[in-house]
Amino acid sequence: MTYRVCFVCTGNICRSPMAEAVFHARVADAGLDDLVTVDSAGTGGWHEGDGADPRTVAVLAEHGYDLGHTARQFHQSWFSRLDLVIALDAGHLRALRRLAPTEEDAAKVRLLRSYDPAADGDLDVPDPYYGGTDGFEECLEMVEAASGGLLAAVREQVEGRAA
Repeated sequence: MTYRVCFVCTGNICRSPMAEAVFHARVADAGLDDLVTVDSAGTGGWHEGDGADPRTVAVLAEHGYDLGHTARQFHQSWFSRLDLVIALDAGHLRALRRLAPTEEDAAKVRLLRSYDPAADGDLDVPDPYYGGTDGFEECLEMVEAASGGLLAAVREQVEGRAA
């Protein structure tokens, strides 16, 4: 049985596709790509059908990540097929938990940086869209820092299913 993770930000062109690319690479490196699927979406549909922001693509490529991406909006019906929904900031977390049809589904929603043991206080990944490349670099650093802890949590769930 496949474990499904979906990263969610606002428009699905900056933060969530970046997190998707990084986490997909971590899953593949761990040899779990047959057991874990990774995708992303936005809380809104403003960019639906668009590719990732060119700055996202450039920063990912510069750091060795691949990304083939088309933006889409998260739908309530997806909760039933997802195991974990990763919000990139507190606003996304609140919106997704309000959208969740059940308490069980709401419990699937977590903040990405909650998986970073060094994160302290504000667990938001700031939106880099209105800034320069530095914001995209900072976003990547935060995503990478949380990916190890997230991978450990997902591995534990996947191994628990196999037992």
